[in-house]
Amino acid sequence: MSIFYVIAYLNNALLAVCALIGIIRFRNFRNTEKWYVYYIIFLFFIEAASRISMNVLNVKDLNFLFPYFVAGEFLLLVILFIRKLALPQYLYVPMIMLAAFFLLDTGMVANEVKKVISNIIIICFAGYALLMEIKNTKVDDRFIAVDSLIFLYYGLSVFLFFLLRQLVDLGQEEAGMIWSINNVLCCFLYVSIIYTFLKLKK
Repeated sequence: MSIFYVIAYLNNALLAVCALIGIIRFRNFRNTEKWYVYYIIFLFFIEAASRISMNVLNVKDLNFLFPYFVAGEFLLLVILFIRKLALPQYLYVPMIMLAAFFLLDTGMVANEVKKVISNIIIICFAGYALLMEIKNTKVDDRFIAVDSLIFLYYGLSVFLFFLLRQLVDLGQEEAGMIWSINNVLCCFLYVSIIYTFLKLKK
């Protein structure tokens, strides 16, 4: 489990660097690209809230944060891709309604299932954006590396979720090692964002 915690702390450090660079270089972003910064800052605040809750307030159960994480992450990314791809604005309505559903605790759908649904929709948007960027259409490709890793990261998260559901007999250590694969890819995502943020010009 020590490897799991090392990767988790590395993730947190890279996330903090992402947020800091995004804020410092905010003026270099185009209007659509600023949503990448909003996304990173949101993730940073969610992570900070979880750390403060655990280490300062001694909160044992962080499930209360999970709906905000799923709904906020989903809404920021789908708005980003809708704006980036110049998709019809009426798409905002079902996406906002779906984010509200993720936020509400209806008891009908488990939080983990909501996360999977959110990830699948994000994968679809990211995959479509990649296709448009590869075809050299009007879609800006300055974030093609980031979009590629968003696609891979959320795709792997869904795969690992179903894998761990099948391997119910795994111990905590084995499950942590498998989930570390997801955290490693998350590190690559943050590194790609840092690199892209640093090289951007107006």
